[in-house]
This record gives sequence, structure tokens and C-alpha cells, in this order.
Amino acid sequence: MAAKTILIGDDDAGIRQLVTVFLEPFGYPASSVCTGAEARTYCEHTSPRPQLILLDVMMPVMHGAAFRSARQLRCLLLGRAVVVLAAAENDQTQALLPTADASLPKPIDFDALRTHVEQYCSQNRASGRWYAEASGA
Repeated sequence: MAAKTILIGDDDAGIRQLVTVFLEPFGYPASSVCTGAEARTYCEHTSPRPQLILLDVMMPVMHGAAFRSARQLRCLLLGRAVVVLAAAENDQTQALLPTADASLPKPIDFDALRTHVEQYCSQNRASGRWYAEASGA
């Protein structure tokens, strides 16, 4: 079974499904969650941890900025890229952007999404980290 290397955190089930279906043909398996709290639990209890997190800003229970600022996650996510997905500019979006590796506005530009995924995941494949993490090594 392939490792789940991309985590999609978005409260919109349609977006989670669309992004998952988009990524799979390119060889990027994904898992998805609908709240920031579920994203935190996933990152704390799943091994290997996702190489890339696509994170919506406005989610119930725990929004994206609270997820990124959670102290216990900082060490767990060290070296993991976070791309922020935001429908609108607001205070929470502004709070999250400085800690993100990149951002994509909604509606999602899938060419830009693929560019970010390849940037943050393919480099790890080439270095062997993708294989090592995917195989559980």
C-alpha cells in the first residue's frame, strides 16, 4: 500500500475530493481531513508524516492558523511544506501566510497546484527521502 504523502485539510468535501482525484494520476497519493483538529491528530499519529500539507485557512474546530501555531506540531512538521488554500483575504489568512511555504487562492488553479506539489514532493523523491518515507524506512 502506498504511503499517504500529501494531506489535504479543507472543510469542503468537494475540494478534498477534487484535489485528491487531480493528484493521483501524477503519482501523489493523498489523505484528507475536514478540520484543523483532524489535521493535527493525523500529523501526530500517522507515520510517515505527510511531506506536503494543503491547508485551508477557514475550517471548523481549529482554523488553519491555529493548526500552524500549535506548539506540539512544530517539531513534528519540521521539514514539511505547507501550502495555504484561501478563498478570501482576512485576518486569519494574513496570520497564516508568514508561516506557509506558499499560498494558492480559491478557486484553485490546478496548474499552480501541480507546480507546488512537484516543487515540494519531487525534490524529496529525487533525494531518496520520498522513497525512504513512503517505505517506512
